[in-house]
Amino acid sequence: MPRFAYSARDTAGNPVSAELEAPGRKDVLRILAARGLRVSSVTELTGPAPAKPAARAGAGRSTVRSAAAPATAAVARPARGAPSRRECLPFLEALHDLATSGLSAGEAVRLLSVRIKEPRLRALSAGIWERISEGAPLSRAMAAFPEVFETSVTNLIQAGEATGSLNDTLARLISHLTEQRELRRQLVAALAYPVFMVAVAFGVIIFFLVFLLPRLKTLLTSLGGKMPFSTQLLISFSEFALSFWGIALIVAAFVGLSSFLGWRQTAAGRVATDAWLLRVPLVGPFIVSQTVLAFAQTLSVLLENGITAAEALRMTEKQIDNTVHRDAFNVATARVLEGEALSVALGRTGCFPDLVLDRLSVGENTGNVVPSLKQIASAYQRQISAQLNLFTKVIASGVLMGVFVFVGFIAFAIVSAVFQVSASFRVGG
Repeated sequence: MPRFAYSARDTAGNPVSAELEAPGRKDVLRILAARGLRVSSVTELTGPAPAKPAARAGAGRSTVRSAAAPATAAVARPARGAPSRRECLPFLEALHDLATSGLSAGEAVRLLSVRIKEPRLRALSAGIWERISEGAPLSRAMAAFPEVFETSVTNLIQAGEATGSLNDTLARLISHLTEQRELRRQLVAALAYPVFMVAVAFGVIIFFLVFLLPRLKTLLTSLGGKMPFSTQLLISFSEFALSFWGIALIVAAFVGLSSFLGWRQTAAGRVATDAWLLRVPLVGPFIVSQTVLAFAQTLSVLLENGITAAEALRMTEKQIDNTVHRDAFNVATARVLEGEALSVALGRTGCFPDLVLDRLSVGENTGNVVPSLKQIASAYQRQISAQLNLFTKVIASGVLMGVFVFVGFIAFAIVSAVFQVSASFRVGG
């Protein structure tokens, strides 16, 4: 029979640690509950006490199979669609709805595992409920799904459980994640139109180069006469683009772009490109705004929910995308842990605007750091929205101007060639 090591507390609150033989984990929990113990953790050991070597070998294989069974089930889930980061917010929203109606967190998760129709969300709820039913708290059960819940999320849930304010923690967490989702949607929506215009422009260029210009060249050659310079230039460009060297140039550009993107995935490439992006007009200020928003939003939520300053700063650091800013924030965090004020430490990095540091300094001096961070987050959320609108207008205008210039040049080349051929016919007549 399998052996389990457990840690628990008796009715007097004294810690108890021992081993127990039982058919399964749930049986251990039932036995310990009957003894009046509050279980903290249960860990399956290597196997039952061996009677002889053959039995030990068989038991070892049995234990390996038993321990591997949950992992096998977890690996089997991707066939139906594994839960991903997308399920985090819907799960928390559904959990909050049930918890605010008076249900305990465990009972709410159990209902979600039965009632939810969406397959991936239901699989996630079932996995969390399985761990809760084995004695794990909600935060530890959620931590078993790192592909869904970030460390900051599970730490916030743990803090909410410890302080007895899980519902309030869920509400703040949902508000924070909703704001992040809306920002991502704004970014995608802002880039959708320029990307569409680039695709249309590329399609128009391909159509003229591949289909229209070769036929135009054949027509003008058969009619005779000298073609204007603009028409000759356009036809020469079309011939080069469709030649071996033109195709080789396109392939080389594609390979170069793929190599660049692959290099950016490396540590050195990410640092170098992130530093370069900070110097690009419009892009650099936008990245700074993103860093400030991620810092203010995340740190305010963590501090508001009882996370210690040291843990909150370390978790906030992981939410900063730009590696240059992240490294600078890491240095600032070390200075804060040594006793330096947060506004002063951030000011040494040179990554945060002076106005942000002034607001943060006022919050530190008055003891209202969290409200100051919330005000900063609100202001920068509006600023990012304005920057996204500006990006959309600049990129769309640039693409449209390029398309109009190219199409206008093609129209001029074609019309001038037709007029010149017509004039040559009239002179010949």
